[in-house]
Amino acid sequence: MEETARIRCPYCREWVDMYVDPDTCGTFVEDCAVCCRPWTVTVERDERGRLRVQAARAQ
Repeated sequence: MEETARIRCPYCREWVDMYVDPDTCGTFVEDCAVCCRPWTVTVERDERGRLRVQAARAQ
């Protein structure tokens, strides 16, 4: 099952659709597809398996 999340870049404020592997959970660094600046992405799933993705400026 493919999952995508629509995320707003914390730098350029553009919306980006990001593919999230079904087995992915936790935090990782990903570059914005528009401005190429690094994000810290946090992927969580609730008890029903619903996806929650947040992006913040990488330190």
